Amino acid sequence: MKAEKTNLKDCWVLEPDVFEDERGYFYEGFNAVKFKKATGFDFDVKQINQSRSSRGVLRGLHFQTGDKAQAKLVSCVEGEVLDVAVDLRKDSPTFQQYAMVRLSAHNKKHFYIPKGMAHGFLVLTDHAKLMYQVDELYSREHDSGIIYSDPEISISWGIPEEEIILSEKDQNLPLLSQLNLDF
Repeated sequence: MKAEKTNLKDCWVLEPDVFEDERGYFYEGFNAVKFKKATGFDFDVKQINQSRSSRGVLRGLHFQTGDKAQAKLVSCVEGEVLDVAVDLRKDSPTFQQYAMVRLSAHNKKHFYIPKGMAHGFLVLTDHAKLMYQVDELYSREHDSGIIYSDPEISISWGIPEEEIILSEKDQNLPLLSQLNLDF
């Protein structure tokens, strides 16, 4: 596995070793020992989520607060997405900065997003399916988010705003400045 640090503290892009032959391919989607060796972090998977979305759908920017904060290992198993993490840890040297990675079924990259970061993605192909492993169970009481267009963060999503498709929930997320974050 190749591991590459992003511009955000503790946030990584991982490329598995892929073994291909005339039958297809095989790779380990997650190996705790190799993950810790590459990143220095333990990652105890407690839940695996999957979503399928159409071109232009933007999901995010989501996170959980307090003792229910989640670290995520995200991969795209169908199509291609622009995946984004935003550092919300006030004591971090990369607070309010973001990292952006193209994840696709073709490149098989994984994006590790530690606790204390918001996560979102934009679908670039007709459809995309994401799978993400998390180290904490979903908690409705700790579920939170910030609006994808927050001017303090200023994410360049790469498509015209009128082409972005949002859920009602994501349309009504607050600005980062309106939140009292607890990580």
